[in-house]
Amino acid sequence: MSENKKDDKAILHVDGKSVEIDVLPGTTGERALNLGRLKAGTGCMAFDPGMANTAVCRSAITFVDGEKGVLLHRGYAIEDLAEHCTFIEVAYLLIHGALPTAEQRQNFSRLLNIHSMLHEDMRSFFGNYPEGAHPMAVLSAMVVSLSSFYPELRLDSDQEEIDITVTRLLSKLRTIAAFSYKKSIGEPFVYPSHKYSYCENFLNMMFRSPVSLYEADPYDVAVMNKLLILHADHEQNASTTAVRMVGSTGANLYACVSAGICALWGPLHGGANQAVVEMLEKILKEGLTLEQVVAKAKDKSDPFRLMGFGHRVYKSYDPRAKIAKKLCMAVLNKKRMTDPMVDVAMALEERALKDDYFKERNLYPNVDFYTGLIYRALGFPKEMFTVLFALGRLPGWIAHWQEMRQDPEQKIMRPRQIYVGPTKTDYVHIEARS
Repeated sequence: MSENKKDDKAILHVDGKSVEIDVLPGTTGERALNLGRLKAGTGCMAFDPGMANTAVCRSAITFVDGEKGVLLHRGYAIEDLAEHCTFIEVAYLLIHGALPTAEQRQNFSRLLNIHSMLHEDMRSFFGNYPEGAHPMAVLSAMVVSLSSFYPELRLDSDQEEIDITVTRLLSKLRTIAAFSYKKSIGEPFVYPSHKYSYCENFLNMMFRSPVSLYEADPYDVAVMNKLLILHADHEQNASTTAVRMVGSTGANLYACVSAGICALWGPLHGGANQAVVEMLEKILKEGLTLEQVVAKAKDKSDPFRLMGFGHRVYKSYDPRAKIAKKLCMAVLNKKRMTDPMVDVAMALEERALKDDYFKERNLYPNVDFYTGLIYRALGFPKEMFTVLFALGRLPGWIAHWQEMRQDPEQKIMRPRQIYVGPTKTDYVHIEARS
């Protein structure tokens, strides 16, 4: 293949034929080959397992530079947003395209409080889940159930209807998350209150009980805001792609987000923060040395996996992990806590990054390596870690769903395959089969 930079075209040679392909530019210098008519022009399809080299859309929401370790939301660096913004400001940025004014933030906060209640009939749903049901199972089912209680958006719904539905979901998800936790421990639900901020409300619903007074520590509220911001969006990851894929069929927002929650649940995606803590528990329980852990991680025949290291996009240190690591140490110092898991994590990172095996493969800590440890310090059980990831990621899912609806290039997603099964086989009647 040769490239014609002057005309932004690429020439693909297949079977003695030359096919001209448009080169599509991004604002940050990224380019993609437009393969929309590849099969029609060449008879060939693109083969890209895991779609690591495939751009499925044009997006103005989030930019990731995996080589340089850069993450931007609507042009703003993740470091600046985590340092200066609340979670609802970042949510507003992702969904509406700009940071809110003081008046817009106040109105947004008011609407989030107004829509934070669940329909009372939904309370009975929680009682019918078996004891020990994973909160992610409850979360995904309850979200899709919202479509039965609140009007579905039509393809021709106006912006006001969309804004109400979006705000309703953003607000109610934290209530569902907190209720699912209370159900899992057999405690009564705590309703949201108009007097609390978004994250303060969530912490209150999680940890208040009839027999213990609870007032959310302002420091914990600030930490919660930072953690949710770190998870707010990350371009076309598996769960976001699931949201877009389901959305491409015209399915309602609740169904799309429920699909995203299910995709996030996997231990290779959002479930990785829980998996990191479980790995550290295993290391401590079995008394493994750092050398033994590193050796097991290198041994392909060993089922042990070094969770929280490496990323499909980042080939340098994940910028979110840098923030999370610093935040983890700050939280422990503030609370005057010690955690042997944190000690192991820090020592393991230091040991791994001195090893050529990890350096050659660009295996650096990712955002999951430290976030679970912070949630643990705040009092969250590990079964809730992925739920907290979903709560943070919701604004990104909503933003991508909105962008997809407005995209004139959007089509129903329908990937192809290279068939490797048997060719046409003659039918054999059951009596003649051996």
